[in-house]
Amino acid sequence: MTASFSVRRPTFLYSVLLAIGMAVVIGSALGFQYIGGYIPCELCLLQRQPYYYGIPLVLIGALTAALGLPNWIGRTLLLAGGLLMVVGAGMGVYHAGVEWGFWAGPTACSTSAGSMTKNASDLLTELNTIKGPSCTEAALRVLGLSMAGWNVVASLILAAFAFIGVRKSA
Repeated sequence: MTASFSVRRPTFLYSVLLAIGMAVVIGSALGFQYIGGYIPCELCLLQRQPYYYGIPLVLIGALTAALGLPNWIGRTLLLAGGLLMVVGAGMGVYHAGVEWGFWAGPTACSTSAGSMTKNASDLLTELNTIKGPSCTEAALRVLGLSMAGWNVVASLILAAFAFIGVRKSA
């Protein structure tokens, strides 16, 4: 059996598109943080982890497909990416439930504002632009959903996409 470089395999296509989708979601969260001036709460940071683990995982799957390695390797990594998105959706449901007051959140729901300036003249400006973290209050709602709620939607869509990719690459 010889390995040859090929990007025509469905595993490659679905893995790359899943990685791009994950990067768009996490990039949006980071943009909200840095451009919007919001410091993420503990649950927000936890919801990012499936993306941080999933992006390199599915890119490795894409690489295995491109190199012509056995298809089961890429499919397994694509499946793992989909399962990480299911975990991310569950974390988003938990966080949204905390925001809506359905259940209690973690007792240590805070993060440090370590990015604050040491320059006293800029301190007041930063205090007025950086919003403090809270797991119980949504910083923004769009169409009734908070960022945690939108993470559930995005994670479920990405998970479904990954599972379709696993099935089509069989």
